[in-house]
Amino acid sequence: MAAPVRVFLSCRWLALRAARLGCRALTSSSSAGGGRSPWQLHSAVCLKRPAVVSQSKTPIQRDVEDLLQQMELEGSLYSDHELRLMEDEARLKRKQSNTYDSDEEDEDNEIVMGQDLEDMWEQKSRQFKTAPRVTETNVKNDKSSLNRKLENNLVLLVKEKIGNEEIWMFPQVAWECGETMRQTAERAIANLSDNSIKAHFLGNAPCGFYKYKFPKSVRTEDNTGAKVFFFKALHKSGDLSAIKKGGDYVWVSKDELKDYLKPAYLSEVQRFVIEL
Repeated sequence: MAAPVRVFLSCRWLALRAARLGCRALTSSSSAGGGRSPWQLHSAVCLKRPAVVSQSKTPIQRDVEDLLQQMELEGSLYSDHELRLMEDEARLKRKQSNTYDSDEEDEDNEIVMGQDLEDMWEQKSRQFKTAPRVTETNVKNDKSSLNRKLENNLVLLVKEKIGNEEIWMFPQVAWECGETMRQTAERAIANLSDNSIKAHFLGNAPCGFYKYKFPKSVRTEDNTGAKVFFFKALHKSGDLSAIKKGGDYVWVSKDELKDYLKPAYLSEVQRFVIEL
């Protein structure tokens, strides 16, 4: 719990300092010279598409489920339908006996037997087809689609050019004067999708922090690198298919992050990217 508390207190300290001293408080150095800090503040968004279907049961889970159902069946009372089947069976036996008197039963009304109902239900159930758990995008391995890996949580990664290098990362933008860090994170999603993606942010405090230096080709004494605060958000609606070109973004599961993110960046985001 120590790391999240430190991140929260650090972000709160930045906000209080800005409120007292103005926008320059977040960009000025604490040195005697009072120059600008060489580190830029950024907000990044861990945008998660929750799992669409439940996880497939393991063999042990299926065995336990069968056992519990058998215990429930053996210890349960008869349902109304089961009682009706028993009554229908008793009625048929009376009709087949030599002592059966038709006046005892109302023959004018058409009787729908319980077995007839089961036959109708069986026909309807055969007509019902469940949606496939493995979609066409899974087969094609199209990672730009949200309709893949329905059993897993997916997060959005985008490819950004920093200097001469193209790097995969969470959507992020630089902080601007007058914004809170969460507002900066919201702007990262809005700029990325032209407001086509709707997301629900989980709180005002960041869930993680990462600090990196810019490539040497663009690094200067006044522009060393970025300090990134991560915020969590849940995907509600919208897609990037009409906004971004293929290959500029991917929706990946936690175990696929290692194929895109650099090791140092990956070690930080794995602390808060949780697969349930």
